[in-house]
Amino acid sequence: MIYAAISIWLMTIVLLAWLVHHLWTTIIKPKTVHWLLLPGTFVAQTGRTIALLLTGAKINNTALMEDDEQGAPATDPHYEPKIPVFGPVIVGLLPMLATGVTIYFLIVKLGMPVVMAAPQDQISSDLPTTMSAFWDQLRALINQAEGTLNAVMAAEMTSWKSAVFAYLMICLTVRLAPFSGNARGHFGAIIATGGMLALIGTLSTKPAEMIEQAWPLISLTVGWLLILTMISLLTRGVVSIIQSILNWE
Repeated sequence: MIYAAISIWLMTIVLLAWLVHHLWTTIIKPKTVHWLLLPGTFVAQTGRTIALLLTGAKINNTALMEDDEQGAPATDPHYEPKIPVFGPVIVGLLPMLATGVTIYFLIVKLGMPVVMAAPQDQISSDLPTTMSAFWDQLRALINQAEGTLNAVMAAEMTSWKSAVFAYLMICLTVRLAPFSGNARGHFGAIIATGGMLALIGTLSTKPAEMIEQAWPLISLTVGWLLILTMISLLTRGVVSIIQSILNWE
């Protein structure tokens, strides 16, 4: 059950990151968004480049930002890995893995006060099997976002650490969104990883123990992206209302 839960929550993280990224590019200029996300883009792009090399794909175009109005990361959506089937999965997995490992070290080095101040209630590792359980988990997500925000505000950190931690967490979590042309590889990587861990879990308890140890960090990431999603949706709504009023005839 925990392997299915980790797969679903990782998909949720990617979808939330994708949504936040999309909302930001509709509120402000996409090039400005990509400038702000540059540290996260560097980590994810490095992981993708390594994946392309490992799968034998020819690297035709890779850059942190394209030289145009959009300024999006330069990727080749028509890459051709020499490893069949699993090639796109590897190309989808390594950017997420590189970003996830960087988030882990960021939290360990700068964010432990936030983790310590976070509420004990975390996202559930049980899949909802009834409608009431489903609604309970939705309500728990609101509590998770509130608890994460309270933990960030209550954490005893120096001002520069707070600023660096918040900025890099934003860059890295939002950059968990898939690159253009590789969304299927992203989600395929999550499903394949969950299946592989479940298979290994039939022989050893190590995968389940590793997931349990990482659960507080996953909960913090979910809570962080929920806060960004709420703020982004509220801002997008306010901007739309103002634009409607200004354009009223």
